[in-house]
Amino acid sequence: MSDSSKNTPPKERFREPGWRSLPSTSLFRAVNPELYIKPNMKVMAIGVALFSGCVAYLAYLNATTDNNKMYMSMDNQGKLQKQYKTSRWD
Repeated sequence: MSDSSKNTPPKERFREPGWRSLPSTSLFRAVNPELYIKPNMKVMAIGVALFSGCVAYLAYLNATTDNNKMYMSMDNQGKLQKQYKTSRWD
């Protein structure tokens, strides 16, 4: 009578894929927590909304900088007048 368990290879242990399965130090885990923490969709949505608001605010500031392109200058008669800044490339 032959025992089939002797001829079969031992089952491999499949570890969890990704960074969590690799051996690491506490320092590595403290420096790179995003590799070990599960994503939180609520926090992600709040972050995307805040980031979008910041980008929209910067776009608004950039769109309203026409006032910064003007400056007051004095002509030959001593009168102040508004002039647009000109580029050296123009």
